[in-house]
Amino acid sequence: MTWTTPKNLKAQLARLWERGELLRDLVNGAARFPLRLTLKSPGSADITERFEAVRAWAAELAATSPLRLEWQEVRHRVQGAQRLPSSAWVDSMEDALTWLGRRRETDRFRDLVGLTRQTCPVLLPWLERRPLQAMDLADEWPRLLAVLGWLLDHPRPGLYLRQVDVPGVHTKFIEAHRSVLAEWLDLALPAGAVDPTKAGIGQFASRYGFLDKPIRVRFRVLDPELRLISGPDCPDITLDADSFSRLRVNVKRVFITENETNFLAFPRASDSIVIFGAGYGWEALARSRWLDQCAMHYWGDIDTHGFAILNQLRGHFTHVDSFLMDRATLFAHETVWGVEDKPLLVNLPRLTADERALYDDLRDARIRKGLRLEQEYIGFRWLSDRLRGLMEGAD
Repeated sequence: MTWTTPKNLKAQLARLWERGELLRDLVNGAARFPLRLTLKSPGSADITERFEAVRAWAAELAATSPLRLEWQEVRHRVQGAQRLPSSAWVDSMEDALTWLGRRRETDRFRDLVGLTRQTCPVLLPWLERRPLQAMDLADEWPRLLAVLGWLLDHPRPGLYLRQVDVPGVHTKFIEAHRSVLAEWLDLALPAGAVDPTKAGIGQFASRYGFLDKPIRVRFRVLDPELRLISGPDCPDITLDADSFSRLRVNVKRVFITENETNFLAFPRASDSIVIFGAGYGWEALARSRWLDQCAMHYWGDIDTHGFAILNQLRGHFTHVDSFLMDRATLFAHETVWGVEDKPLLVNLPRLTADERALYDDLRDARIRKGLRLEQEYIGFRWLSDRLRGLMEGAD
């Protein structure tokens, strides 16, 4: 039977709820009701072949509250004149909510709309776009509005999130709700209080003028004669990026490696340091222009992403050389080759001719599909010999 049942009609209303349409009407004042629902009725053949079923169908619809039915008379050659439902209506929002069992949630949403209209009407368009998300946030709504109000009073405060002084609000609350707060702040704050160059949850603090945790640079001194701090030879040091950019030391050579074990075990080398890399993203190093005066060597995995990180680093320091990212190193370690799950397919314009040839072979699977050699699998003797040759060649 393909005739529309009360369950089908209720499902039509439920879809409006699930899409947020019924709650949205409470914000924008749309007049959706009386609402006509889609009704598929029996045809003439059904009356002939299934007359009792048709009568039962019509009686079930007629007994379903809060439906209002419109009827039409159908003349049938066998059964004579019959009255059948021709359309089904729900006359009011309250009737719809009662049928769906959503009155309590809707009353709560009305309270959110009223509070928002009274305290921060600029958020009403957001409520209209995201009514179901607003319902999920109902318990937190007053505190979220309080955070917004504090920022309206203190645009671009130049403080850490920890210093926001709102009763009942702590740092983790703000961090947990950065996504919704970002949408609200973009609506409510004046343009000058938002930095449009900062985007995404990770840049929430800087976008709205909070202090952010300083980016840190971790490095090891490879030459015992370089006395940066008192204490052991070749210390492992971490500085904020700004302090690192102000270093004034007699460093002639800088190595960068992505693997912590390689960073910790990197052999000693005169006038040199090794930096623990950060993968994609070199903002911390980019401000350290004293590195322009140093020879720089990047050691990453031999895979497409390793070469992409090298390519990105050269966007900041054009003179960087690759280290242990060559064809000889790759084939000398064939027994420990691994698999790169999602190789890159893009062109990398900052690679040298040899690097580009190897990258193309990896990208185009000319050696083996998804081939990679992780830097941690390169033999320590191979590393030491290559480093020795590099240092002797520089002397």
